[in-house]
Amino acid sequence: MRLRAFLLAILLACLSGPSQAQQPELRLVLGTATPGGGFPAYGEALAAAIREVDPGLILELRATGGSVENLRLLRAGALDLALVQGEFAYDALAAEPANGSGLTVVVPMYPTPGLFVVPADSPVSGIAALRGRAVALGTRNSGLTAMGRSVLQASGLDPDRDIEPLYLERAGDGPGLVSQGRAAALWGGGLGWPGFTTLAASPGGARFFGPDPQAVDRVLATRRSLRRLTVPAGTFRGQDFPIATVGSWSLVLARPGLDPASAERLAKASAAAGDAMARRHPQGREIDPKNLVGAVPVEALNPGTLRYLRAVGAVR
Repeated sequence: MRLRAFLLAILLACLSGPSQAQQPELRLVLGTATPGGGFPAYGEALAAAIREVDPGLILELRATGGSVENLRLLRAGALDLALVQGEFAYDALAAEPANGSGLTVVVPMYPTPGLFVVPADSPVSGIAALRGRAVALGTRNSGLTAMGRSVLQASGLDPDRDIEPLYLERAGDGPGLVSQGRAAALWGGGLGWPGFTTLAASPGGARFFGPDPQAVDRVLATRRSLRRLTVPAGTFRGQDFPIATVGSWSLVLARPGLDPASAERLAKASAAAGDAMARRHPQGREIDPKNLVGAVPVEALNPGTLRYLRAVGAVR
């Protein structure tokens, strides 16, 4: 009986085929951003979720200065992959050669709706009321900061003259500036952005707002990478109504020459990691590569990602 059970176990193992754990180890260096911001938190969640579904696929996280530095490091071959905010990602991809030899998109991250946050008892009721006040815009190399400047300009405020712009050394410094009264507002983006959740959970609570409808129209007319987005009611503590704003898809980009087989393996693992990501990040399910269809041009996709999307019937 024991022999029969042993032989049956071997037969079942053979019929099940090779598991993801049996695949060769693959290590890829992933650039994130400065500590305390949304990208490092997302990178940690992504690395853990991918390891859960494909233990041999290891994402080695590297802290960087943000999207601008990530693009430079990718082009220099110092990173295999990097998290890049949409404002910079789309502009960078538009400048790449059409033959796929430059930067490419491997998987999506999430749509990033941009918002301002102030203490709940603040007299600031909207963007116009920020005139003459100190505003924490983010780190200088962040694509999120570039989006905030665009929103201010579309709202009739010069970000260099009409407010006192505060640029951060670390993205995680923003909530403290608001709590201490050194900044009237903090700009940020993403439903799980740490700066938002920190201020929303503070004893006094927080209020969130985006650009008015006319400013949304103006910024969309000048920034092709941006889209209309809505933050659902109840996303943050004390937020009882939806907030219309603008934003863009943040993306995981690959360095020029990344092996398409590596990109395809990451795409497959990302598609399988939806549940694992959802447990770790509020927008974790957006990692599905099928979300790239219609969000970025097909020619911007890594050949490995495109091969995966064709295999599952998402693109022809």
